[in-house]
Amino acid sequence: MSEPELRDISDYDTLKGEKKTIVWTVIVVGLLIGVVFLIASKVYDGSEDSIKVNDSITIVPGSKSIPVR
Repeated sequence: MSEPELRDISDYDTLKGEKKTIVWTVIVVGLLIGVVFLIASKVYDGSEDSIKVNDSITIVPGSKSIPVR
């Protein structure tokens, strides 16, 4: 089996038929997945799962104890 060449491809300049349908299907599905993730990130922000910490870090461990200001 040889490698495909441009002169052998019948729809090199424009997509036609099944290939065009597949390309548009992939584009639409990708956009739909993006919209679903966008909506999910806006609806669920995760703020109720966060842990409130009031202590400030004054010394960073493992960094020769350089005080953080």
